[in-house]
Amino acid sequence: MAELNEESPERLARPLIRLAQSLGVATSYVGMSRDFHEIPDDVLVAVLKALNVDASSEETIEVSLEHVNNQRAMRLIEPTVLHIVGEQSHVPIHLAITEAPKVTITLEDGTIYQHDIAVEPLPDVKVHEVNGKFFSTAQIALPADLPEGYHTLHIAAGQREADATLISAPQRIPLLDPLKNGSLWGWMAQLYSIRSADSWGVGDFADLRTLLIDSKRYTNADFMLINPVHAGEPVSPLTPSPYLPVSRRFINYTYIHPEDIPEYYALDDAAKQSVKDAHAKMEAYNADPNLIDRDAMWLEKEKALRTIFNTGLQSVRQQAFDDYKARCGEDLEAYATWCVCYAKWGKPENTPDNWINKYTKDSPEVKQLREQNSDLLEFYRWLEWIAVEQMHAAQQAARQAGMKIGIMSDMAVGVHPDGSEVWWNPERFANGATVGAPPDMFNQQGQNWSQPPLSPLSLKETGYKAYREMVRGMFDCAGAVRIDHILGLFRLWWIPEGQPASNGTYVYYDHNTMLGILAIEADRVGGLIVGEDLGVVPSYVQQSLADYAIFGCAVEWFEQMDGVFIPPKDWRPYALASVDNHDMPPAAGYLEYEHVRVREQLGLLGEDSSAFERSARAEHQAMLQMLVDNGYLDVNVMKDESGRWEEIVEALYRALNSSPCKLKAVSFVDAVGERRTQNQPGTDNEYPNWRVPLADYHGDNVPLEHLFDSDLLQRIAKIMNS
Repeated sequence: MAELNEESPERLARPLIRLAQSLGVATSYVGMSRDFHEIPDDVLVAVLKALNVDASSEETIEVSLEHVNNQRAMRLIEPTVLHIVGEQSHVPIHLAITEAPKVTITLEDGTIYQHDIAVEPLPDVKVHEVNGKFFSTAQIALPADLPEGYHTLHIAAGQREADATLISAPQRIPLLDPLKNGSLWGWMAQLYSIRSADSWGVGDFADLRTLLIDSKRYTNADFMLINPVHAGEPVSPLTPSPYLPVSRRFINYTYIHPEDIPEYYALDDAAKQSVKDAHAKMEAYNADPNLIDRDAMWLEKEKALRTIFNTGLQSVRQQAFDDYKARCGEDLEAYATWCVCYAKWGKPENTPDNWINKYTKDSPEVKQLREQNSDLLEFYRWLEWIAVEQMHAAQQAARQAGMKIGIMSDMAVGVHPDGSEVWWNPERFANGATVGAPPDMFNQQGQNWSQPPLSPLSLKETGYKAYREMVRGMFDCAGAVRIDHILGLFRLWWIPEGQPASNGTYVYYDHNTMLGILAIEADRVGGLIVGEDLGVVPSYVQQSLADYAIFGCAVEWFEQMDGVFIPPKDWRPYALASVDNHDMPPAAGYLEYEHVRVREQLGLLGEDSSAFERSARAEHQAMLQMLVDNGYLDVNVMKDESGRWEEIVEALYRALNSSPCKLKAVSFVDAVGERRTQNQPGTDNEYPNWRVPLADYHGDNVPLEHLFDSDLLQRIAKIMNS
């Protein structure tokens, strides 16, 4: 730790430090407690290696630094350029002193922009000599009237030509009319946990459609935030965590409801009966209040889906399927091929002889496997198409029911290191690093999330195509997208392979371009973006989000300062407000210290268990005091809480609804009195993370058919509609 909160001039002059900073790798940072850290050389060398930059010796550092500087001096234009609609932009280009450039723009629709693009000299331009040639910098003046979209900027200069992806983004995401002078409220649901009599033991897309329609009909809600539904494995065991997907580009097809597939009705009697028999085996699971069993579900559901797939498609449906495959292109081939490899060769594991390390997408063995299993390959393509159809239908049903937003989909931070995205396109990811968080007061060793980070260099070189396609895919089936850990669009904590989480550093991303992509995709569907910005967030991040009209998050139990809760009426308007989240118990459980009990039971508190309990009780009392002081709760309830948890929960939501936040969310778990948390941070199989079905205060299963009969739910809905 340095004595001053800045690096010395001597350190900044070192070639390694200059190389790292030139590539967006932080060489120091200020921690959560305002403590200053300088990054050790070995960490910088390892992170640069993950970016395919050699810094292993003084000689290679000098060579790499010279290469980076020369490339920038010689390159006609950066591969990705951001433009803001309605503003004139200036983009630097690098020309040899004898070159006279010509600039054209091909718009996203294939037409040529019909006005001249000016190239302007820069004053006081320095001339750089590279390999005996002299280069200087000029700038392109991009006109204000360029339309929104993804265009191609073409430059011809002498014998050189270059194309750049031109991302033309709106200044801000347009605010929905109801939000301009008011707010909207909706529900938060862990989709898998809410089952109906027609479910297959796990909540599915048919249940989601019903949830959306009934939420509007019985409570007048306008959106529903659901857990991530990114793609997963093709065979058991299925990963419980929705935040560790195989691919963020596609949807988890285990949420398909077989009986909602049109081809189900074309089955002959025997085939249809086989589907019914498979469903019957899962009926008992729908009423189990203790545990979600995804593997049992998929064992039966996959067989039913194969039966339906085998019946084939009529011409109109076949054309729709073919169109879908054409739109998805190689991305779909990547996921479907990975699924076939998994199904035939087994689970990917980090061993030298495992297929995930032994073969690439171009290996002859993979090509042969695809040819030998063409029907299975088509089955996985078909599953993805059906999943998209059913989730899209749920969103359409929500809008037809009158919801202003409908589905709010959750985007995970990253993907599984052995998933399809990393295997098929390893060049898009850092090789030899994972994402996490530095040490702080809550996690003194830091956190390692075991997910490979996207390479900022690859994103820029490819025009952010993978990111664009992922966001677009999510908005195909949603009216809003919530981005988990949106700070990751600005910087991510990279941890070199084999190092503890504390031995990492931040790597910076071009957040303006990524926010511009979010703005384009949201604007195209009349949607909105919510960024999970809880914890310590630099002021420039909050300002950037506000500039684009991206909503942050406010959690009632987290909105406190020095042990005193901030009244919701003083919160910021541009936020999605909630009482709690999935990493803590629901309101009833939190009020009864479920988080203390579970952590003690699992041995997560060590010798500090008594201190943690005292802290939890002090926090509890401080919350009640805020509720009483602001008129949300009767003081007599605070004096004697026994049996009065429902009154406190209602008070929490009265407080929430008094906030100026334009988006407000109610958890179904709060509304039925559930006490168990969905996810206990710091655990894996020690706790049934992401496998807790929806139950009431007494531990009884709450089926979808009776969900909106809850008196507490209706009282909370009345509060939110007041």
